[in-house]
Amino acid sequence: MSIYTATVSWHNDGSDFIKRKYSRKHEWAFDGGVIVPASPSPHVVPLPYSEKSAVDPEEAFVAAISSCHMLFFLDYASREKIAIASYSDEAIGVMEKNEQGKIAMTKVTLNPKVEYADNPPSEDKIKELHHRSHESCFIANSVKTEIEVVF
Repeated sequence: MSIYTATVSWHNDGSDFIKRKYSRKHEWAFDGGVIVPASPSPHVVPLPYSEKSAVDPEEAFVAAISSCHMLFFLDYASREKIAIASYSDEAIGVMEKNEQGKIAMTKVTLNPKVEYADNPPSEDKIKELHHRSHESCFIANSVKTEIEVVF
């Protein structure tokens, strides 16, 4: 068993909280010392009560899935002596009503682009690495969201 923590902090900047005219900007602090500016998405809470430049929970959710998948892919490739030069993913999350009528992140599509240092492996091997990565990803195993990998 492992335990992970994050400290989420918000404080009123003097705005009128009761009239809902307050900033929702806050911070996420992680055990390694990184502090991330956070905010609800401007799609959810309009400006100026959100902060467009901050990370919102929905973006973090998509990034966590993508990052987890990538880390397993890199691990499995290295174990098979497949040299990776770079990996990038423009992951996309869709938030909409689910079957129960609740707003949820219903689908995340990963679009990994991998550059190989040597000759790329076969399409079958790439497909197998992505499949194994998805099956092993702790985050993917923790959510109900449909996750699709398109490469």
